[in-house]
Amino acid sequence: MRIRRFAAPCLFLASLPSGVTAQDHRHIGSTSPYAGWETRAIKSLSNADIEELRRGGGWGLALAAELNRAPGPAHLLELKGEIGLSADQVAEISAIHATMKHEAMAVGERFIAVEEAIERAFVRAELDEEQLRFLKEQSAAARAELRFVHLSRHLLTPPLLTDAQVERYEVLRGYSPDPCASVPEGHDPAMWRRHNGCDR
Repeated sequence: MRIRRFAAPCLFLASLPSGVTAQDHRHIGSTSPYAGWETRAIKSLSNADIEELRRGGGWGLALAAELNRAPGPAHLLELKGEIGLSADQVAEISAIHATMKHEAMAVGERFIAVEEAIERAFVRAELDEEQLRFLKEQSAAARAELRFVHLSRHLLTPPLLTDAQVERYEVLRGYSPDPCASVPEGHDPAMWRRHNGCDR
């Protein structure tokens, strides 16, 4: 009876790769999507996340505006020549971008600091539910403020642009097909290209 009881476990251990024990078998073939994140200084943020926040980048927080014809000031300035922005438009959008970046960097640092505080508290095992709730609310408030900073600046750009410039932005950013790539059947090529600003 004793031989039969231990035969299966012995066979299982024999089939494992060299160096793997029964204690380790549960991990085989079940790698977590978080594997490698244990080396992060702040587990909830990658180095790229921290860099983006510290430089005042959008961090994907303004997609509701960006993908609904409210261009971001940073990308407008990057594409100013291809969109055909005037000197006055560039000046106004530059001012919007400078203010946005200044505010975003400050709020981003606050968000990083709270996430770092949560990290330290768990590392030291010095956290109760009341403290956790407080830190969570601080983190959520900083993230919400950061999103407002970015979204609110997207609100300011459409009134400064022509419809044609917004359409060109959408094409250049890959949100709309390029009307200059081909002329639809039945349209005069020269008129089509002129109407769509293809020869700027």
